[in-house]
Amino acid sequence: MSVIDHLASAFDRRDEKPNLDLAAKIAESEDLKAVEELVANLQNRNKDIQSDCIKVLYEIGARKPGMIAGHIQAFLSLLESRNNRLQWGAMTALDCIAEVNPEAVYAELPRLAAAADQGSVITRDHYVGILIKLCRVEAYRDSAFALLNEQLLGCPENQLPMYAENALPVIGGDFAALFRETLTSRLDDFEKASKRARIEKVLKKLAARL
Repeated sequence: MSVIDHLASAFDRRDEKPNLDLAAKIAESEDLKAVEELVANLQNRNKDIQSDCIKVLYEIGARKPGMIAGHIQAFLSLLESRNNRLQWGAMTALDCIAEVNPEAVYAELPRLAAAADQGSVITRDHYVGILIKLCRVEAYRDSAFALLNEQLLGCPENQLPMYAENALPVIGGDFAALFRETLTSRLDDFEKASKRARIEKVLKKLAARL
C-alpha cells in the first residue's frame, strides 16, 4: 500500500492525527523510501495531498532530522510557492535540517531571508529558529547573529518575546551587549504588560550571566 493511502486526506480527515501517526511510524522504522514518496508527492496535483505530505515530512524531521536532510533542495524550491502551507512547511523542515546539516542551510541564507520577509508569521518563526541554530556553530556565528539581531529589531511585538527567549541560550561573549541593547530599545513597543515582562525576564537572565 502506498504511503499516500495513510495520509489524513485519504481518510477524508481534517485533523492531523493520521499524519502524526504516519510520521511517527516512518521515523521509528527509518523508512527512507516512504520519505522519498512523500517528497515526490509535494508536487501532487491534489493540494490536500501536498499539505499532508509536507506535514508528515517536517514531523519526521522533528523526530529524526537526518531522514529528510537529503531532500533540502526540494524544500528550498517550495519557499517561493504560492501555496502558503507549503512555504511555511518547507521552512519548518529546513529548521529541522539545520540541526544536522547547518553548512547546507547556511549556504542558502539569502534565499531563506527573502522567504521570511515575504512569508507568513510561521515562516519567519522558523527562519529565526534556523538563525538561532546557526549561532551555535562557530564558523557561522557572526553572520547568523547579525541576521538574528535584524529580526529582533524589526519583528512584530507579538513575536519578540518568543524569539528573545529562544535566542538567550546561544547569546554570549561579544553578542550579549548588542542583544541587551536591542531588547531594551523595544521595551516601549509593547501594549501588553505580559509581553514586556517576558522581555524584562530575559534581560534579567542575561544580566545574571554577565
